[in-house]
Amino acid sequence: MGLIPEEVVKAWEDREDAVVFVTSDPDGTPNAVYVTCVGMYRKEHIVIADNYFDKTKKNIQARKKGTILFITKEKKSYQLKGSLEYETSGEHYDFMKTWNPTKLPGHAAAILTPEEIFSGARKISEFG
Repeated sequence: MGLIPEEVVKAWEDREDAVVFVTSDPDGTPNAVYVTCVGMYRKEHIVIADNYFDKTKKNIQARKKGTILFITKEKKSYQLKGSLEYETSGEHYDFMKTWNPTKLPGHAAAILTPEEIFSGARKISEFG
């Protein structure tokens, strides 16, 4: 695991509100959802609040791989692909609880650890 490059950190800070979170089921069928309750943790992980996951939660537990796609206000896209974990307690969960709206349940935190990062077709970084 490495730090997310500064270019991507700055883009994340200038992103449009919703991001696309993609997982797949055991057969490889993709599932994409828009999420707005997301945060970057220590320039190492993207944390997504599980407020109402159903299929997404099952996919995380089955496949442990996913993608986050976001776009900046200047319309530049970034894609972070990597491994997924699912926490109902711990440091990522506690971090999620600091910014997830209290009106939402915040059942758990999905944690994406980037393994590859792209901007369009350009590979920015590869870890491992």
